[in-house]
Amino acid sequence: MPWKETCVMDERIRFIGMWLSDEWSLASLCRYFEISRRSAYKWIGRYLKHGPPGLEDHSRAPHHHPQTVSEPVEEAILLARRSHPTWGPRKLQAWLCRRNSSVIWPAASTIGAILKRHGLVVPRKLRRTTQRYSEPFVGCRQPNAVWSADLKGWFLTGDGRRCDPLTISDNYSRYLFKCQAVRRTDFESIQPVFETTFREYGLPIAIRTDNGPPFATLTVGGLSRLSIWWLKLGVIPERIEPGKPAQNGRHERMHKTLKRDAATPPKRSWRAQQKAFDSQPINVFNRIDRCLLFAGQIQIAILITVVLLTPFFKKINALGRCPLIHRFDLYTAIG
Repeated sequence: MPWKETCVMDERIRFIGMWLSDEWSLASLCRYFEISRRSAYKWIGRYLKHGPPGLEDHSRAPHHHPQTVSEPVEEAILLARRSHPTWGPRKLQAWLCRRNSSVIWPAASTIGAILKRHGLVVPRKLRRTTQRYSEPFVGCRQPNAVWSADLKGWFLTGDGRRCDPLTISDNYSRYLFKCQAVRRTDFESIQPVFETTFREYGLPIAIRTDNGPPFATLTVGGLSRLSIWWLKLGVIPERIEPGKPAQNGRHERMHKTLKRDAATPPKRSWRAQQKAFDSQPINVFNRIDRCLLFAGQIQIAILITVVLLTPFFKKINALGRCPLIHRFDLYTAIG
């Protein structure tokens, strides 16, 4: 025999039915249903006053709230919204406070709730976003380990054609592999550029990009045709958090110099612009800037070595164990 399902409302109806049968005393009913006499009199009274609907639970919401916005204040908010239909709650609150500072106006969130309750707010459509990349980034501890790729913002050349530069660089050495203007930002146009770069420089461990196409899509895991192709090659596609370009700061900083040196102002034609990319940015990033970077690293290494070894050499000179060293000066060593 299956179990019988019951609910509180069924138990109350059953209690009233057994009470109306006059076969049970009130004390027996209270013991049978395991309720107090006070609860029994309460539900009997509700039934006698309202009938079966009286056995339902009443709302526990308070009838009056001390923080309720008064009707004059609410009407003033609605009138201000109708006078300025494009203003939001915060702007309406600032405008109302400036016009009548003697009134205690509600918070911006309360004003927004009032506007929504009266149908003066058009709800925004929910936009699907790319699924966030939750894995930790691969560390940039050696060259050719982690690359960065991005499509710099498009612009029009002098002949009115759209130019979308695709940039690929190494995160450790900041070596700029490619700065190629593509005709479209789809897989068919981007994949050959990466294939050429892979054949010339090898495969990295990971490639770090943003969440835009063609690097990511709205599918499960945010994978695109390009990222799936990378996975088949053994390359991990990494994606920064939406709205956090600083997580790919090396590459974004390179874009600033790229725009200043090769695209300000844009060249007269698409072909001339690509020629400027091939000459100016590649020379600047891969020759001059890299020389300055590694020269600075060498100077830092020499300075650290001298600072660490200075006490050792001074001790040797004091003990007289090295007659060739008579004076060890930091400035002389650096010079």
